[in-house]
Amino acid sequence: MDEEHLYILWTTDNLITCDKMIFMYAINSMRKGWWKNVTIIMWGAATKFACENELIQKKIGLAINEGIKITACKACADQLGVGETLETLGVEVKYWGEPLTNLLKNDEKIIYI
Repeated sequence: MDEEHLYILWTTDNLITCDKMIFMYAINSMRKGWWKNVTIIMWGAATKFACENELIQKKIGLAINEGIKITACKACADQLGVGETLETLGVEVKYWGEPLTNLLKNDEKIIYI
């Protein structure tokens, strides 16, 4: 278990929650050194929402520039037809079912939103 790595499981398409919680906390966590590593995992509605909202696309770029890893569920991206767009934004697209299960079994630090 990595005590200094925070994972944020992002599933919502609520703009206020994405902007004022997910990205605000993740970016400040890196800037202020609250966590050494932050990974945002996009799943479900978040994958499509990120491809449709310019503000969130800007936040993704800002987060990546701050050293935050952003990754998305490939199954979701494929089913919603947004995989290529996510990759263009700098998001890693991969299957997350097994890796998420391993994170949970290892009691990693995960925020679910």
